[in-house]
Amino acid sequence: MMVAGTVVVYLAAGLGEVAIVPRAALRGAAQLTVVALVLAAALAQLWSSIVVLTVMFGAAVATSARRANAGRSAAWLGSAIACGLGSVLPLLLISGVVPLAGVAMVPIGGIVLGGTMTATSLAARRALDAIEQRRGEVEAGLSLGLSERDARLEIVRPTASDALLPGVDQTRTVGLVTLPGAFVGVLIASGSAIQAGAVQILVLIALLLAQSCAVAVTIELVARTKIRRSTGTPGRRTA
Repeated sequence: MMVAGTVVVYLAAGLGEVAIVPRAALRGAAQLTVVALVLAAALAQLWSSIVVLTVMFGAAVATSARRANAGRSAAWLGSAIACGLGSVLPLLLISGVVPLAGVAMVPIGGIVLGGTMTATSLAARRALDAIEQRRGEVEAGLSLGLSERDARLEIVRPTASDALLPGVDQTRTVGLVTLPGAFVGVLIASGSAIQAGAVQILVLIALLLAQSCAVAVTIELVARTKIRRSTGTPGRRTA
């Protein structure tokens, strides 16, 4: 019914090709079915859960590189995402907050990875846009005796706050504007509201740490020209 309702809205408002809606719904359902079957088998073993996380990490790196138009810098973007993820997961596992089991590692790791990917994509894209649009300021810094790294860093550092803003706003408004997935998931699993809140705040704080580390590494790598736009690729992309 909701798919049909969306189709009606598309038709009435002329929002675009109507077939997009049912195609997207069918594709989403098919993908989730396959993922559910794979996860049901993978989460039973620790080694297979690690394989799942590795595949998710590869997809995150590829997505960040595509969003930032920095295809040839994918490995460097991967190192930024890895720094973010690596700053959080070991702490969660060593402290025992997250058990060393696939059924816990994959969901929590996936949430942290997804947020880190988004922050890294935004940081890289906006930093590279700033370098392109304010190239004259970079050259002015060089003429004053700054190193290329320092001249570029002066331009890209302010963009970091924009990349971190979604995560900060999510933490500030949790419970007031939205009830995130971890909170709802614990409640549906018959956990108490206190348990759900504890899990959710843990996830949000972990996300803040992971995103901060990833963004800090990203702008440093942009300043050092390790992360850069692919040759012949336009500065912005909407896909």
